[in-house]
Amino acid sequence: MEMVLLTALGVGGATLIGSIIGFAFKKISHKFSDIILSFAAGVMLAAAVLGLILPSLECGGKYGILITVAGIFAGALCLNVIDKIVPHLHKIVGADIEPHKNENLNKVLLFVLAIAIHNLPEGIAAGVGFGAGDVTQALIIAGGIALQNIPEGMVIIGPMLAAGVTPKKTFVCAMITGLVEVVGTLIGYFAVTVASAILPFALAFAGGTMLYVISDEMIPETHAHGSERGATYALLVGFCVMLVTDVLLG
Repeated sequence: MEMVLLTALGVGGATLIGSIIGFAFKKISHKFSDIILSFAAGVMLAAAVLGLILPSLECGGKYGILITVAGIFAGALCLNVIDKIVPHLHKIVGADIEPHKNENLNKVLLFVLAIAIHNLPEGIAAGVGFGAGDVTQALIIAGGIALQNIPEGMVIIGPMLAAGVTPKKTFVCAMITGLVEVVGTLIGYFAVTVASAILPFALAFAGGTMLYVISDEMIPETHAHGSERGATYALLVGFCVMLVTDVLLG
C-alpha cells in the first residue's frame, strides 16, 4: 500500500514538476515540448500494451479476448464522452491568448478542467496496474503516465499567466490537476483489490483510455508545429525504452 501511495504522489507530482518548469521557462519552444510529449507517448503506448492489455488477455480465461476488446472500447468511449463535455486538449494548447481577457480566461480554465478530467482515468490506469499484483509493470505504467504529465504541467502555466491568472492561483490549479491523478490511482487500486473478478476488464479499460489519450490528444499535439519527424522518432525511442526495460526486468 505504501508503494501505491508513493507512486500516486509521484504520478501527480510530475504535473507539479512540469508546472515549475513552466514558470521558469514561460515560453518553451514547441519543438522541445513536442519531443518530450512524443517520448512520453511512446512510453505510454508500451505501458498500455505490455502492462495492461496483454495481462488482461492472460487473466481473462476462456473469454479473455472478448473481455479485453470490450474493455479497450469501453475505456476509449468513456474518454470520448468526456471530450464531448470538455474541450479537446490539442485545440487549446498553442491557442493565441491575449492578456486579461475574460473570454480567454474561460478558455484557459476549460483547458485546465480538461486536463484534470483526463487525469482521472490515467490515475486509474496506474492504480489498476498495482491492483493486478505486478509491481514492475505497475511502475512502468506509472512512469509512462508521469512522463506525460511533465509536459502537460508545462503547458498549463503560460496560457494561465497570459490570461491574467496570478502565479499563486496558477500553481494551485496545476496542483489540483495533479491531485486528481492521485485520487484516480487510489480508486483504480482499491477497485481491483476489492473485486478481483473485474481485473481483466479493468486492465483493458485502463489500456483503452491510455490508447485514446495517445491517439486523440498526444500525437495530434506533437504533429501540429512542424516537428512530425522528430516527434515520430521520439515516440519510437520511448516505446523501445519501455520494451527493453520490460524485457530486462522480466
